[in-house]
Amino acid sequence: QVQLVESGGGMVLAGDSLRLSCAASGSTSSIRTFGWYRQAPGNEREMIAWVNGGGSIGYVDSVKGRFTISNNDTENTAYLQLQMNSLKPEDTAVYYCYAGTLWGNYWGQGTQVTVSS
Repeated sequence: QVQLVESGGGMVLAGDSLRLSCAASGSTSSIRTFGWYRQAPGNEREMIAWVNGGGSIGYVDSVKGRFTISNNDTENTAYLQLQMNSLKPEDTAVYYCYAGTLWGNYWGQGTQVTVSS
């Protein structure tokens, strides 16, 4: 199993920046895809940024050029960050850290990001 804990959400104005962090513990060596989902009210949860086991990075079109995903590992914990710049009101959502492993899919508890115009 993998446990995920997010931090870094908050309320900002359009154009501001936020940095989300996720700490993964447990069977982190089994993680094959490490990424971020978000879910806005009334919408389905969508994957917006990810890092695959081979190191390839991807973004959904709506965040390309504004968001940057990065990751680093320590002996017992895997860390994932999401630097969000030039935030827009449509980025308002609950953001979830995600880990796809050999044994299943895991999400964190979510952190709220609210962007006001």
